[in-house]
Amino acid sequence: MALNKARILITDDEKSIRNTLRDILEYENYDVFEAENGQKALEVLDSNDIDLVLLDIKMRGMDGIEVLENIRENGWDVPVILVSGHGTIEIAVEATKKGAFDFLEKPPDLNRLLVSIRNALENKKLLNENRQMRSKLHGVQEIIGTSPQIAEIKKTIDKVAPSQSRVLITGENGTGKELVALWIHEKSPRCSGPFIDVNCAAIPSELLESELFGHEKGAFTGADQQRIGKFEQADGGTIFLDEIGDMSLEAQAKVLRVLQEKKVTRVGGSDDIYVDVRVLAATNKDLNKEIDENRFREDLYHRINVIPIQVPPLRERKEDIPLLVEAYLQQLGQENISFSGSSFDQDAMEELKQMRWTGNVRELQNVVERLVLLAPEKCIRKKDVQKYVTRKKEDEEALDVLIGKNRSFQDFKEEAERLFIIKKLEENNWNISQTADAIDIQRSHIYNKMKKYDIEK
Repeated sequence: MALNKARILITDDEKSIRNTLRDILEYENYDVFEAENGQKALEVLDSNDIDLVLLDIKMRGMDGIEVLENIRENGWDVPVILVSGHGTIEIAVEATKKGAFDFLEKPPDLNRLLVSIRNALENKKLLNENRQMRSKLHGVQEIIGTSPQIAEIKKTIDKVAPSQSRVLITGENGTGKELVALWIHEKSPRCSGPFIDVNCAAIPSELLESELFGHEKGAFTGADQQRIGKFEQADGGTIFLDEIGDMSLEAQAKVLRVLQEKKVTRVGGSDDIYVDVRVLAATNKDLNKEIDENRFREDLYHRINVIPIQVPPLRERKEDIPLLVEAYLQQLGQENISFSGSSFDQDAMEELKQMRWTGNVRELQNVVERLVLLAPEKCIRKKDVQKYVTRKKEDEEALDVLIGKNRSFQDFKEEAERLFIIKKLEENNWNISQTADAIDIQRSHIYNKMKKYDIEK
């Protein structure tokens, strides 16, 4: 595990008691915060990531029970140990009902205090792990497919997951790189720890450092409270750096330092914070090409590319399409009872297999949902696929070609006009009068356009 110290907040209006407790807890290697009253305690909790609160009941102003109530109302998931010089069974019962972890009398027995603190911190850790495990059990989908490529990926996952090796997952957008990363984590000894996903392409470069490593209060304009970075959040678990090829060179250098030294420093801070994190990375870019063009660090590439996994595009594993379609149909039926019972006939499935799937499995999932919603019958047929998917995609691809081959807007307009005239002449069997009537222009204009664009039957 990481060497991070648990952060404990001591709240007591007697400075001598705070000093005594601080000396004890710092000797036990805890980070200590202090508050002389309830209001100050709430302010400290609001601006810092506190792991446990030691809270006196009898204080001037807001008493300990009121502070405890405020902590729970604000949703702060932090264990609270109440301490009182006037302990009674009634107070202990009330404190427990309000959500206190334990109740100790003043002066607290040193061994009892330390045991209670350790138990509270361990209980918090177990609760977090259970919450994460329940979330993962309901959220991680199977890797669907029986193609040789998918079989090889599953085999590789089983081999590398138990290790601490770093993995670089490559493939086009929409192929399922994140799902591969999730299953590496799920099958690893770290599965009870957090899985932290960072989309490097979605975070502006000027904010990425703060996102990854955190920042201290006042580190920059707008940093009105301390922030724990993604590497700290992933302590004891896995961090997934998605689209790492889009990370700036400056951020790459700092990630490299973390991989080498296993510690981070928050923006605006000076303390080294040790982290125990397994790093998985993914990209849709050719990192060797990025290295040649000085956009990616070669030393970082070799650090993250210990185990390479290439996720194939859907067009290279079309035999998996029926299995994927069935899985998406089941998922839609579970989400909405009115969608249950939908199916594809064989011709419709063959039509899907003929598509290029530039958006890969993500595109296929969207197409299945579109067809379930728009097709007139539960059994989706080839004509439905052609109407709602294939024809639309052909039109989009034709437009892409038209745009791509014309450099100026004027060229594009003229080429579009030429194709339009040809199409309408064909529809009217090259009858000039009929075509002119159909598109509402004079016959002379049709002749002029045909001459301009060298259009012949």
